[in-house]
Amino acid sequence: MGMTAANKFLTTREVAELLKVNEKMIYTLVNEKGLPATKVTGKWLFPRRLVEDWLDAHILNFSKEHAGFSSEEGILLLAGSDDPLFQRCLSLFHEHRKDTLAFFANLGSMGGLTSLRRGLCHIGVCHLLQDDNKEYNFEFAEQELERSPVFVNFSQREQGILLAPGNPKNIKSIEDLARNDVKIVNRHLGTGTRLLFDYEVSKSDISVSDITGYHHLVSRHLDAGLEVLSGKADAAPAIRTIAGMLDLDFLPLRWERFDLLVSRERFFEKGIQEFLTLLHEKEFRNAAASLQGYDISLCGKMMFPNNFNEKE
Repeated sequence: MGMTAANKFLTTREVAELLKVNEKMIYTLVNEKGLPATKVTGKWLFPRRLVEDWLDAHILNFSKEHAGFSSEEGILLLAGSDDPLFQRCLSLFHEHRKDTLAFFANLGSMGGLTSLRRGLCHIGVCHLLQDDNKEYNFEFAEQELERSPVFVNFSQREQGILLAPGNPKNIKSIEDLARNDVKIVNRHLGTGTRLLFDYEVSKSDISVSDITGYHHLVSRHLDAGLEVLSGKADAAPAIRTIAGMLDLDFLPLRWERFDLLVSRERFFEKGIQEFLTLLHEKEFRNAAASLQGYDISLCGKMMFPNNFNEKE
């Protein structure tokens, strides 16, 4: 690991010095308070940016002057994960709801949660895989937010690895990404796609240090696809819809749940309800059907633990 990559991670001792606690307390914070950490390399490492976000999220006396900004005032603020169908939904919203402007900040799923906690957005957009490797978002919200939000499903998406057209490197598994002739482009820490990719690597026979390009980061799924399409990378973690848009090959990993998180106090505000209502309209449904890799059978429904597998 080079100096640039190493500076992005803290050791247990460095985090203890940062927080002014003993090293044993760090393991308690990981287990009980959700301090972001990874053990992919065999020892605990802490992503510096996520540790700083975690500290921000746990400031008790943070001024919430923005928290009173209502979506009924003509401005709807959304923050979180990047998604092509979500961008189309925003375009439809602007086309049909002329009295409200929607602004989206592409901050990754953890950034969406942090913004929701700090009152900087009305809706957080998240797809964070929990430790049980089944459900999404519930435990992360419990750790980051003072009160559980309302979870509304936006879609289910197929995650995987983008590959060059025709798969010329014959990449058939995560392990193949560690070959000397393969180079990837990756997503930022704090994104649900990166969380899933790191999990898939951790349960394989390779480590992140074996993967060329692991620390070459892009902000959007489309950016990852363009890197592969241009030949700058042989593979990239992303969603299937990008493969369909750019005629790339695709190695599927799993379907995931992609949710909208809304604070309970704001849920019935006019701007938020107008946005959620759009999810049930035919024009949005047609937009989803035009893209590969989406399942909208749960779209617009409230989510609770264990209910997303129920069939109606």
